[in-house]
Amino acid sequence: MKKMIIFAIILGVICFSFIPSGAQPIKIGAVINLTGPASTWGQFHAKGHRDYINYVNDVKGGIAGRKIDLEIVDHAYKVPEGVKFVKKFCEEKKDMIATWDAGTGIQIKPIIQEYKIPTINYSTYQGILKPPLAYMYLPFGSYILDSYAVLEYIRSIHKGKDAPKVGLLTYNNVYGRSIHDPSKEYASKNNINIVTIEEFPPATVDLTTEMLRLKGKGAEYVFMQILPAAIITALKAADKVGYNVPFFGTWTSTDPDFFKLGKGLIRDRVFMQFCGVLPGDKAWGNELLEKLMAKYKTVDKFDTSYWEGVVVAMIQERAIHRASGLYKTINAETINRAMETFKNEDFGGLVPYVTYTKDDHEGSFKGRIVKINEDATYAPMTNFYVPGKEKVQVLKTPKM
Repeated sequence: MKKMIIFAIILGVICFSFIPSGAQPIKIGAVINLTGPASTWGQFHAKGHRDYINYVNDVKGGIAGRKIDLEIVDHAYKVPEGVKFVKKFCEEKKDMIATWDAGTGIQIKPIIQEYKIPTINYSTYQGILKPPLAYMYLPFGSYILDSYAVLEYIRSIHKGKDAPKVGLLTYNNVYGRSIHDPSKEYASKNNINIVTIEEFPPATVDLTTEMLRLKGKGAEYVFMQILPAAIITALKAADKVGYNVPFFGTWTSTDPDFFKLGKGLIRDRVFMQFCGVLPGDKAWGNELLEKLMAKYKTVDKFDTSYWEGVVVAMIQERAIHRASGLYKTINAETINRAMETFKNEDFGGLVPYVTYTKDDHEGSFKGRIVKINEDATYAPMTNFYVPGKEKVQVLKTPKM
C-alpha cells in the first residue's frame, strides 16, 4: 500500500511537469481608481476592461489556448498606492500592466523600465512619453492632440477679422497645466489670442471670480482642463455672471455623474475633443460595445469611460496575439516587441488606427470635436482630422 502511495505521488509530479505551458494564464494587472476622487471614471474603466477580457476568455477561448487572468486593484487616486501596486505586479511578473492617472504613470516609469513590462496608461498626459519612453504606452493621442484639435476648430468657426480670443480654465496641477504649453504653441503659430489663463485648486467650489476674469478679458471661447464636476461648477458661475460663450474640454470632460449634475446647465454650450466611436457611427466597434453590454450587463448605454476600458483591453489582446504569432512565446518582452510592430491597426473604429514604433508610443494623433448633450449623448461637430495636417470639415457650429 505504501509503495502504491509513493508511486501515485511520483506519477502526479511527472504528470504535472508535463502540463503544457499554454495552460498557464496570461497575467495582466491594472491599477485603477475605484474609490477616490473622480472614481466614477475608474469604475467604468474597470467594467469595460474586465468585460472585454471576459469576452476574450469566454467567447474566443483566450489567446493561443491560454486564458487571460486580469487582476484589477484600487489605488484610490493615490500615487504612492499606485506605485506600490505596480511594484507588486512587477515582482509577480505580470505580462502586461495598465495604470490610470498621470501622476502614477510618471512615477512608475523607472520601475516599469527596470522590470521591462509593457504598460498602458489610461491618462493621456504627454509627459508619460518623455524620454526614456520604453515600455510606456498611451492608447490614443495625448492632451497635445486635444489642445491642437480644439483650437483648430475654434479657428475654423470664428467669424470676424480679429483673432479669436480664447481663455484657458484649468486646475493648478500637472493635469490642468497639460494644455498650457501646447495651446500657447498652437496659438502663436495660428493667429489665436489666448487672453488669459485662469488656474484654481481642485478643491475650489465657486468659480465666480474666474468667470468674471474670463469675461473681463473678453474671452470668446473657454478651453478647459478640469474634472467633470468642476465643469458643472464653471457653468453655474458663468450663468451667475451672465457669461454666454462656448466651453470646450479635452476628452476627459464627462463621466456618468456629469450628466446627473448637469441638467439645465449643459444646454447647447459644452463641447470636447473625442477621438472615439459614437453610437450612430458606421463602425463594427459599435456592434462590439452593444454585444458586451448585452452579455455582461455592467452598463446599459454608451459611456466614454467604459469605451476606454474596452479600448485598452483590445490593445492588450492584440499585442498578446501578435506576440504569439511572431515569436511563438507570450511574455512581457515579446509582447512589448509585438506592440512596436503595430502599424495602422484597426480596432473597429473604436479609435483611429493605432501605430506604435520604437520611438513613438502615442498610438494615434487624430481626433474630432463633439457636442455634449444633456441626455448623455454626443453629436459630431467635425470629421476626424489630424490637426495641422488635415482640413477640418465643420459639420456644425455652436449656437450661442
